[in-house]
Amino acid sequence: MADLLQASAVSVRFGGVAALSEADFTVPQGRIASLIGPNGAGKTTLFNAITGMVAAASGSVRLAGRDLTGLPPHLRARAGVVRTFQNLQLFTNMSVLENVMTGAHRRLGYGVLAAVLKLPAYWRGEREAGAIARECLAFVGLSDLADAPAGDLPYGKQRLLEMARALAADPVLLLLDEPAAGLNPRETKALGQLIRRMRDERGVTVALVEHDMDLVMGISDEITVLSFGRVIARGAPGEVQQNPEVVAAYLGGGEE
Repeated sequence: MADLLQASAVSVRFGGVAALSEADFTVPQGRIASLIGPNGAGKTTLFNAITGMVAAASGSVRLAGRDLTGLPPHLRARAGVVRTFQNLQLFTNMSVLENVMTGAHRRLGYGVLAAVLKLPAYWRGEREAGAIARECLAFVGLSDLADAPAGDLPYGKQRLLEMARALAADPVLLLLDEPAAGLNPRETKALGQLIRRMRDERGVTVALVEHDMDLVMGISDEITVLSFGRVIARGAPGEVQQNPEVVAAYLGGGEE
């Protein structure tokens, strides 16, 4: 299966510190690929380099063969690279529906002038955004809370809201940065089922950074392991679990 994402030999430096050293990370089309490693291994830094939020000192990022290297974050998002963050980034003073509509706006055709002047294109776009948002809320199971203030939702449902907003942006590649952080075991299990449904029912290709190994091993098609900014292993979950270097660096190292 062809790779949708090809991040090749990516290096990132902060001052004199090498956060990533020629790291490779690929995600095949239509698969769930996880990126794991101890705290400080460079996982989120690699996600930031893929999305353009930090500048890579060297290396390249390609999406479906298109070179994204050097593009700013908003153009990578326009190409279909959508991400969530470890810390929730919701508009707590807006409704659940309005939050998801902000994700849908990437797909709409009207510009700033139409929005300011409230031209017909704006109203058509808002109706379309609302329809997209309601469909995404239904997909994650939050339809009955569409009009509730986002800040009033329990934490687990706020995580689902974040997933709905990401889906509304129509991702080609969805990068999830520790989506299970703060969830209880029941919520984490439901999250894993939702991620699989996103792949199977909506054709979304997923890259995942996560510390919950039960979730990672349960849903990943393949796993890449980082340690001190370098890739030390890559393979199917069973292969990675049995890799002695991985066991020493992470899985058996008492982290988290």
